[in-house]
Amino acid sequence: MTNKKPELLVPAGGLDTLKVAVDYGADAVYIGGRAFGLRAKADNFSIEEMEEGVEYAHERGAKVYVTANIFAHNYDLEGIRGYFAELKETGVDAVLVSDPGVYMIAREVMPDMELHISTQANNTNYMTYRFWYDHGIKRVVSARELSLAEISEIRAHIPDDMEIESFVHGAMCISYSGRCLLSNYFTGRDANHGACTHPCRWKYSIVEETRPGEYMTVNEDDRGTYIFNSKDLCMIEYVPEMAAAGIDSLKIEGRMKTALYVATVARTYRKAIDDYFESEEKYRANMDYYKSEIAKCTYRQFTTGFYFGKTDSDSQIYDSNTYVKNYTYIGTVRHITEDGLLCFEQKNKFSVGECLEAMDFDGSNIECEVLAIYDEDGVCMESAPHPKQQLKVKVDRELTTGMIIRRKE
Repeated sequence: MTNKKPELLVPAGGLDTLKVAVDYGADAVYIGGRAFGLRAKADNFSIEEMEEGVEYAHERGAKVYVTANIFAHNYDLEGIRGYFAELKETGVDAVLVSDPGVYMIAREVMPDMELHISTQANNTNYMTYRFWYDHGIKRVVSARELSLAEISEIRAHIPDDMEIESFVHGAMCISYSGRCLLSNYFTGRDANHGACTHPCRWKYSIVEETRPGEYMTVNEDDRGTYIFNSKDLCMIEYVPEMAAAGIDSLKIEGRMKTALYVATVARTYRKAIDDYFESEEKYRANMDYYKSEIAKCTYRQFTTGFYFGKTDSDSQIYDSNTYVKNYTYIGTVRHITEDGLLCFEQKNKFSVGECLEAMDFDGSNIECEVLAIYDEDGVCMESAPHPKQQLKVKVDRELTTGMIIRRKE
């Protein structure tokens, strides 16, 4: 096997999630600042948090990339200039842009910063890649509309030192390369400025103009009305094919997802990539494990997207916009006291006597029983019903700082 081992690139919506991504195997993490990225509703990072996140990642051998991939209007430009002046001092490893005007400002203000071209820039052919290479860009994110055959052809026509980054897992967008106008049209919130309200997940009906209030169902194949609602991308079964296509970085979507999602997907793809590059036999033998683990975070059913040709009706979900949820996020162990109590902020209700599951960093899971729960004042409780409580919890197994704790539903 001569394929180059690809980078595993994992999303982080906030500082805590960045640490989870790194702890569970990310080679690199992509994040957003408080402005000029396409996930405005994520927690996102202040400049100070970026610096802390970069320090945490670099100490553990991981990189940090920052998204600045909005399509800018005139009123954005001076703000972007000032933002880049701050960003260049944070130590981040690269900045993603999509707008040529933003690219020009980045080159002017951050001449030494590595720049990546976002999927939003509609990168569908090798001449586009070569255009960006000639402008000093070494990495371009492929459009989601590309097949693996098309990516292989791009690889064959671009310089060897140019990198291809492609999505391997996560939510799909109904619009071309994510450039959607529905949110802006319906709600005034611009998806291309990071404020998408995800109208592709809504349920639609038709109203005839002279009969207001009479809603007629929009049916597609008699299965329902969620006509824009795509399944989630999952390529865990096709790591060899993605490596063979010459993809340098496998990118997971989800900067608005929970730490449980990030940990589950990062850990599973980390193991799948490492197993394959150890031996294809090991990778094939562990496939049931990968598929079982990847289903332990919230998802919308899975598809392979455009990678094997055009999508069909099986790529959509017509009868619901709800997620499949097999496990619930309980918390992330942030500290362990001298007497062995786990300290964390509780995310969902749990009780004494319950059996929980801790995610070890090596891919294994540790079942543990809750023996006692104490609030921040040391008061003993039978259950923890209120989210964001600071708790100390005694379990019957020895765990490690940084582990995610979840509960099977």
